[in-house]
Amino acid sequence: MIEGSGDRESAASRRAAERRSAAAGRDDGSGRRRGGRSAEAGEEATGRRRRRGSRRSETWARVLFAIPAIAFAIFIVVEGGFVFSVALVGLGIVALHELYSLMERVRPVKLAGFIMVAALVLAAAFGDEFWILLALVLAFPITFVLALTRPGRDDVSWAIAATMFGGLWIGLAFAHAVLLRDLPHGAALVIDVLIGTFVGDTAAYFGGRAWGRRALAPLISPNKTLEGAVAGVVGGTLAFWLFAISYQDFFDGRDALIMGLAVAIATPAGDLFQSLVKRDLGTKDTGRLFGPHGGVLDRLDAVFFTAVTGYYAAVAVGF
Repeated sequence: MIEGSGDRESAASRRAAERRSAAAGRDDGSGRRRGGRSAEAGEEATGRRRRRGSRRSETWARVLFAIPAIAFAIFIVVEGGFVFSVALVGLGIVALHELYSLMERVRPVKLAGFIMVAALVLAAAFGDEFWILLALVLAFPITFVLALTRPGRDDVSWAIAATMFGGLWIGLAFAHAVLLRDLPHGAALVIDVLIGTFVGDTAAYFGGRAWGRRALAPLISPNKTLEGAVAGVVGGTLAFWLFAISYQDFFDGRDALIMGLAVAIATPAGDLFQSLVKRDLGTKDTGRLFGPHGGVLDRLDAVFFTAVTGYYAAVAVGF
């Protein structure tokens, strides 16, 4: 059939439209098609909104879980004495259970570790440094004897080493928290240390998100940055110092600054130490006791260092 002029014009119009459509989708030189750029931009914007929403939800969840934890911490610190010691024994056993669960392949002597943590805390509460040292010395033969009573002795050397490691890391830290609480104005000092620790940790988190560029320890914790660590040290020092001089008339400003700086420096050290352990054991969170904050080890990793640092800093400035 011979095509009429109207048909020829219609076919030409269709071909012209197809050429324009193809030209619109050609590469614009940036490596992407013009026609796909708006869709890609929309998807990226949607992804950013979802990530921001997820971060906001996580932040609110952290705040909600932190409120009862803060109330509990204030209660046991103010009560002091037997209440404080028993609470630390309980937290220590939970933290040690989290650690030993991650080390299950070498079969730590769990009972020996639990006894060790309880003995160190109670020795600090009812004795002094001599009794703490005695509890530490006795922990080794107790671990050895309990290891011998088990039916299998595979990896027993690693089991004893893992048991002692957990007891030293957690037990000595909580023993020093008791010693700090027993100093003059001890309740205030413990609260100061906790404020410096957690404000410093929070400042490091938000400082790293806002300004973080250079990795602090990429092989241990890739998300931690040098800028975040500096923000944490500055924030923790100022929080300790401002709280101390504003609400505690027994504190000299210089002493508060010295103690605050010491605690603020110990905070990222404790955090990095736990990150090293978790990376070696191949885990992200050690537990779920504190919800989005993780387990006891996750939440108190810095405190295990700052409690010890705070005690010796307080003694050094004259408490």
